[in-house]
Amino acid sequence: MSTKKTAGAQVVLPVLEGEEPWTAEEVAEQRVELVDELERLERRIAQTEAELEALMKGGTDGAGRDPVDVGSSNFERDQELSLAQNVREMAEQSRLALHLFDTGEYGYCEVCGQPIGKGRLQVFPRATLCVTCKQREERR
Repeated sequence: MSTKKTAGAQVVLPVLEGEEPWTAEEVAEQRVELVDELERLERRIAQTEAELEALMKGGTDGAGRDPVDVGSSNFERDQELSLAQNVREMAEQSRLALHLFDTGEYGYCEVCGQPIGKGRLQVFPRATLCVTCKQREERR
């Protein structure tokens, strides 16, 4: 399935039964939201990588350092690595959603092909799964 285009290249995003259709303004706002979120995440990645670099320069060998300080530094580094990975994954989701938007496939579930839903996309613009498929994925 693909997002339909009408005359004048107006993008029409899918909706669930009972939802109001997307207005041209809402469609434009949705794309801006995706771009803004991706830019915010990329800034956060750069900041996190700089913090990680500073932590790595601090060393982990512990020569002459208190074992508690070494353990604390290692824990902090591991936390930063985990957070950095989470932010990278969110940025990748945002890139995919933006790509789907630009190729006319935004708003459809990657698994079942049904509309994701206007409400879900307005709250979570990078969503690529409908609620049912997302819940199924989380149960695994």
